Amino acid sequence: MKILVTVKRIPDPDESLKLAGNAIDTSSSKWVSNAFDEYAVETALRLAEHIGGKDRLAEVIVCAVCPQGKRQHVTQFLAMGADRAIIVDAEETAIDAQTVAKLVAEVARREACDLVLLGKLSQDTESNEIAQRVAGLLDLPQAAFAATLRWDRAGKALSVGREVDDGVETKTLPLPAVVSVDLRIVLPGSVKNGATPEEHKYSEGARLASLRGITMAKRKKVDVLTPDALGVSPSAKVAYAGLAAPPKRAAGQIIDSPEALVQKLITEAKVL
Repeated sequence: MKILVTVKRIPDPDESLKLAGNAIDTSSSKWVSNAFDEYAVETALRLAEHIGGKDRLAEVIVCAVCPQGKRQHVTQFLAMGADRAIIVDAEETAIDAQTVAKLVAEVARREACDLVLLGKLSQDTESNEIAQRVAGLLDLPQAAFAATLRWDRAGKALSVGREVDDGVETKTLPLPAVVSVDLRIVLPGSVKNGATPEEHKYSEGARLASLRGITMAKRKKVDVLTPDALGVSPSAKVAYAGLAAPPKRAAGQIIDSPEALVQKLITEAKVL
């Protein structure tokens, strides 16, 4: 199986960002990997590796749409264990979600991928649309917000568990398919590939790159493509109309008694 995993760099969420007109000023930002993309790569690696055996069950390719000179996050995912990388050389701020989806879909089509894995959202914009757009462009079955994943290698299908309001919904997807993953996908027993023993438990969370992985990452193949080479014209039909910082929270109050709290909830908060 060939698995394509999309990865993105974002401004560090722990830093305070400044506004510059209708955009965020990232000129002095520290760039980090999107956490949900780390979960997607971890999912792909769990599907690919055979714990207790020497065979590799799948090839894991990470794909990033970013300037080729700003690819530190790609190296991180190669160090985690991805086999190779594809970078689409484009400035993220100059394109919109539909253009990104077209680029990812074209890479998946050219690579003849069996599975496209994505994080459920991007932390910088909280947007959740690339997976669905890619599935639509490729006309493939999809499952969003996967919490568990079981690969039926003989049946060439995936069983995807996803949490919904009234419990857990399970979908069976024939391959090829598109799946976006939620944070519960990196719990110890969330991913089963049919080869690693069922009782095997992974460490919770996405793995850290080992020293050997960091060394090996420098030797792994990284292809750089342009949007033109993929037949996609970089454009942004969707633009931000404006950005504003949230209002500052008022200072808290110390309430002397339960009676006073109830009175404030009635007269001020008006929630009772």
